[in-house]
Amino acid sequence: MRNILAIFQREFVAYFLSPVAYVVTFVFLAVNNFGFFYIVGVLNNPEVGSVPPMQILLSSNIFLWIYLPVVAPVLTMKLLAEERRLGTIEVLMTAPVTEAQVVLGKYLASLAFYIVLWIPTLAYVAVLATYGSPDYGEFFAGYLGLITIGAVFLSIGLLASSLTRNQITAVILGLLPIFAIWWLPTILSSVGSLDPAVAKVVRFFDAIGHLQLDFSKGIIDTRRLVLYLSEIVLMLFITVRVVEISKGR
Repeated sequence: MRNILAIFQREFVAYFLSPVAYVVTFVFLAVNNFGFFYIVGVLNNPEVGSVPPMQILLSSNIFLWIYLPVVAPVLTMKLLAEERRLGTIEVLMTAPVTEAQVVLGKYLASLAFYIVLWIPTLAYVAVLATYGSPDYGEFFAGYLGLITIGAVFLSIGLLASSLTRNQITAVILGLLPIFAIWWLPTILSSVGSLDPAVAKVVRFFDAIGHLQLDFSKGIIDTRRLVLYLSEIVLMLFITVRVVEISKGR
């Protein structure tokens, strides 16, 4: 645990020294600001009626849908790729740490920074609470969904980073499966001629659908959480194996 904590602290602090992280933060908050002003506009429209704010955000903010999958590979692109490019991964592996500790420490650092990105948006909840009576259960479930899905994307991004020495290549390798996971079920769901059994499987893996139909309404379905946790464990396990193989070269 001490080794994991040491790696976590090193990588987490490094985020605040990286200009890329500040660019990500700026764009991230800009996208969420747009979403907040959109929510306020909808709530002030008497023709819309009473709609929970989280449902508006997670159902209508197309910019969030596009930007959210991009955040993860950008945050994880240098974690292992840069270590391999500089040759410091070999030095790190000669220290008394295991491959699993290195991967887990770096992953937790990226996850912690991703959570930090969402903290300023709690101000929106405070504003809505001042002028209305929001359902805090819906906000909690919505944030939980966004964080757990982001955690899956980060694990994929870290795996992509372990496969190359180039950060741009790591971003591309991460984006391809993330966008497939994010958009493919939604695209397939729009096909009306799907076999019912196939449609059921597609809905089970539809992350956007989970946000819109479950988390945005305050519903926390443990099946979704187990699915996301399983995907994270699988991605981290594969990443550890990749690092082990790279160490043996």
